[in-house]
Amino acid sequence: MTPDRAETIALQALAWIAADEELLPQLAGATGASLEDAKSRAQDPAFLAGILEFLTLEDRWIQRFCDEHGLAYDVPLKALMSLPGQQRDEWP
Repeated sequence: MTPDRAETIALQALAWIAADEELLPQLAGATGASLEDAKSRAQDPAFLAGILEFLTLEDRWIQRFCDEHGLAYDVPLKALMSLPGQQRDEWP
C-alpha cells in the first residue's frame, strides 16, 4: 500500500470517527485532541497514524468501518504500517 493510499484511508477513518457520537468522545479522551485539533492536523502523517491506531483498538470498530467503506478487514492495519515512521519488520 502506498503512503498516499494509507493517508486517504486514515482521513476516511477520521471522518467516520468524527461522525460517530460514541467514538468521537473516546478519540478525544484517548488523544486529548479536539475536533478542531483533528481538522488542523489532518495532513500530519503522525496524527493520521494515531487515528488508525485508535481505530484498530477494537475489532468491532474495524469491522464497522471496513463494512461501511467496502474494505477488507486488514486494510486499516496495512494503512497504519504504510505511513511514514510506522513500518515494522514484524508486520507483513
